Amino acid sequence: MKNTNVTVTIADPSALGLFGLAMVTLVASSQKLGWTEGVSLVIPWAIFLGAIAQIIACIIDAKKNNVFGTTAFGAYGLFWLSVAMTWLIQNGIFGEQLKASADSKQLAFAFIGYLIFTLFMTIGAMETNKVLFIIFVLIDFLFIGLSLSTFKIAYHFTHLLAGWSEFLTALLGLYGCAGNVLNRHFGKEFLPLGKPFGIFKK
Repeated sequence: MKNTNVTVTIADPSALGLFGLAMVTLVASSQKLGWTEGVSLVIPWAIFLGAIAQIIACIIDAKKNNVFGTTAFGAYGLFWLSVAMTWLIQNGIFGEQLKASADSKQLAFAFIGYLIFTLFMTIGAMETNKVLFIIFVLIDFLFIGLSLSTFKIAYHFTHLLAGWSEFLTALLGLYGCAGNVLNRHFGKEFLPLGKPFGIFKK
């Protein structure tokens, strides 16, 4: 006779999602900051870590009924999939005609949309932990830099703003990943992530 009272616990996917975010931003920021060249070898990391890892985290969070995590990981996962596709188009993978007709200003509008999204998600992150909140603040600056640099507004400064914001996002993402893994693994606060602000939720 089967036991129908068994409770199945689903693991928190935050560590996986943060690792995916950290890895793709680390590799992509190296190109923005001039430490590496081209995007050919950024594309695999965008697809598999930036996109697929975060989409997996999104699906698991959906099963846990975590609307915030589902939305965040899903939206950023799809963002990196779109970025990878954009780079493929710009590099002529889908033909020279499609490459020639690409208008980069359309990207700027996409970045503005993601900036608006990230701003209200930053408010939500205030009631998760302080590390995640700072990551969202950095992503805000990343999209400010991407939007303005794509519109060629103060290009050198805004391009560097995007690059450094992305690099710091990667470092803090790795820390957040480590904290989520080790704190749960040891059953105590091994790496502090910072308590929620407690402004909107008591």
